[in-house]
Amino acid sequence: MKSQKKVFVLLMVFTVLMGSSLSCETAPKNAIPVLEFDVFSYLGKWYEIARLDFKHEKDMSNVTAVYSLNDDGSIKVLNRGYDYVKGKWKESVGKAKFIDDPTVGALKVSFFGPFYTGYNVIAVDDNYQTALVVGKDKNYMWILSRTTSVPEDVKLEYLALASGLGIDVNKLVWVEQEAVDAEVYDAK
Repeated sequence: MKSQKKVFVLLMVFTVLMGSSLSCETAPKNAIPVLEFDVFSYLGKWYEIARLDFKHEKDMSNVTAVYSLNDDGSIKVLNRGYDYVKGKWKESVGKAKFIDDPTVGALKVSFFGPFYTGYNVIAVDDNYQTALVVGKDKNYMWILSRTTSVPEDVKLEYLALASGLGIDVNKLVWVEQEAVDAEVYDAK
């Protein structure tokens, strides 16, 4: 009888923990996702221009993200980058889902099973060539582009938006996109 109680208590704790991790905050305060978001225009390859560094992208250059639609309506996320310290390519595959309405740029993304975190497109140009993305809090931010650079006026606009959210843009890593022949990896 005692072992059944222990199993029940463990299941309850697991359920509470899973519920809290699945329903966690998904955006920093005042970060407003793009309205009238067009997922089909967002799909495809993006180059990471700048980011707030974190352990999964540390020492990475030539970082790209490729978004494609899964059969279930979720989005496949394929992140690739070159670890210039270890001298090798790394890749990670994840899944993104819309928080609610697919016409709003508020998503959650997972690279680790049922654990999701916020992915919020808070700015995108009319032609879906550049984007500003923030994560669940002020520690995650990316400037993305369809090319390996962004126009200076777009860069300044995105930096101002991020600063307005309280993000420390002085900590951004400006991603090198040409030090290693990325086409060699793409051919694999």
